[in-house]
Amino acid sequence: MAQTFRQPDILKIVRRDGKATVENLAEHFGVTLQTIRRDLTDLAEANKIERVHGGAILPSGTTNIEYEERRKLNQSAKVAIARTCARYIPDGCSVFLNIGTSTEEVARALLSHRDLMVVTNNMNVATILTENPECQIIVTGGTVRRADGGLIGNVTIDTIRQFKFDFAVIGCSAMDTDGDLLDFDTQEVGVSHTIIAQSRKTFLVADHSKFARTAPARIASMESLTTVFTDAKLPEKLRMKCREWNTEVVVAGS
Repeated sequence: MAQTFRQPDILKIVRRDGKATVENLAEHFGVTLQTIRRDLTDLAEANKIERVHGGAILPSGTTNIEYEERRKLNQSAKVAIARTCARYIPDGCSVFLNIGTSTEEVARALLSHRDLMVVTNNMNVATILTENPECQIIVTGGTVRRADGGLIGNVTIDTIRQFKFDFAVIGCSAMDTDGDLLDFDTQEVGVSHTIIAQSRKTFLVADHSKFARTAPARIASMESLTTVFTDAKLPEKLRMKCREWNTEVVVAGS
């Protein structure tokens, strides 16, 4: 495979998994370790990845991957996580679903639930849930973020403060090794703070790629969560912290 064709595929693998090793990439493409190292160097010089010992990870930065591209990443894992999360949400309750491709999958997993009230600042979630006639849908209002149909800002926060939710389902852009949830948009972080404060139980839905990513804005500590739904075991340091904080971790399919 020519280098120019191989590098986009390498980038897809890193974005899908959050990281990649030189050895695994060499085996995948049937080339030498040195060839893969050159590819990774080229991608790192283009600021598309970050080189680390033995491989590469998604770059540290202040901007997120495009929303349509995020929708495609780890899609099957997001579906499994969402379906597992939905089993923890009973009929006849109030739920907040926030912005994110994983929370959109949770909305789809709730289409057969009955007697729900769902409040959301995600116009995509609201559209999905219109297919469930047993679901009352309340959209918060706020400033529209055109990139993903999210609603953010003071109007959003003021609306959320009018409720006390049985459950909130949130996502994040990254999970730091010290147990902090991270995001790219400071306005969205302010909304997330309010969601957590106004919810009796808070669920996080996050696939394994979030373990290897970073983002500049802190949402909250995982200590504030009731349950984390993911598709792979957390890194050992995070597992220990969740045990210390009594934050439940549920791995979809396990």
